[in-house]
Amino acid sequence: MTTLNFASDNIAGASKPVLDALVAASAGSMPAYGTDPLTARLGKTFSDLFEREVEVVLVATGTAANALALASILSPWGLCLCHEEAHVIDDECGAPEFFTAGAKLLGLPGAGAKIDAAAIAAAADRLPRHEKQMPAEIVSISQATECGLVYRPDEIAAIGEVAHARGLKLHMDGARFANALVALGCSPAEMTWRAGVDILSFGGTKNGCLAAEAVLVFEPGLADSLRRRRKRSGHTVSKGRLLAAQFEGYLADGHWLDNARHANRMAARLSQGLAAIPGIRLAWPTEANEVFAILPSRIDAALREAGAVYYPWSDKSLAAGEAIGPDEVLVRLVTAFDTAPESVEALLAAARGGT
Repeated sequence: MTTLNFASDNIAGASKPVLDALVAASAGSMPAYGTDPLTARLGKTFSDLFEREVEVVLVATGTAANALALASILSPWGLCLCHEEAHVIDDECGAPEFFTAGAKLLGLPGAGAKIDAAAIAAAADRLPRHEKQMPAEIVSISQATECGLVYRPDEIAAIGEVAHARGLKLHMDGARFANALVALGCSPAEMTWRAGVDILSFGGTKNGCLAAEAVLVFEPGLADSLRRRRKRSGHTVSKGRLLAAQFEGYLADGHWLDNARHANRMAARLSQGLAAIPGIRLAWPTEANEVFAILPSRIDAALREAGAVYYPWSDKSLAAGEAIGPDEVLVRLVTAFDTAPESVEALLAAARGGT
């Protein structure tokens, strides 16, 4: 039966190479708490991938990765500058504030959920310097953004420049890192530390892993604090080899990139097909594996009747001049590494049937 579930890339299971690596690593006994040979080997794999020495701290969830990454830099009285709809401020139930023991996140506006260097500079420069106010200490950007757009390396570099000039660190929430990377056609290094990123939440779960995320530290001095915070918060997995094994299967032979390319291709096909249907328009360009479509209510109803699953979305970050009409709805549809072409075509057929 053809599935029409486009709710999220989190609905997909784990890919076969990841599961095979997990099963292989489960055999026998190995040292616990990340002192195993798989975890050690993974450190070199990531260092080779990013073309420099990196510290790797493994966790099982993206929320833990983001919150711990920010907590390793933010003081309890510090501010994180991010987009007002960023996942870290809007979808993590205050985890960054909790893990930092009181730091705050200051949301900035921007079309497509992107913030630019000028907006960051202006926000940081207008903050009072009095001890009564919280100082900015870090900038966090999402790659890809909550509206499916990607930051180009030059955009990241501009953000990194204004952040570092003001003594701020730069964090990247890379929950969909692979999807952004293949969309841009650049290297992991070009999209991160060479552009000024100090710390990265490297996502695996949305793109084929069972439950595996990595915090990659490009500034070695941050790693010790990060590891201790991970343990203190209950996110140090005793059988750490099973996290490392997932990444071994994920990264081997470019599997992670193949997964992302497939998801992006399915999103591109879905996006093109929807945009060709009278009455439907795209809220933002489709740059990774998320499609944001403005549907007439009748087409939305027809899709729901056909069994399609997807989420309505916020219109807060629409471009100037764009608006949702009274008989329209803005929705998000997400493709994954295992999305079948037949599912895309079935959804498009149902949308055409509602015109």
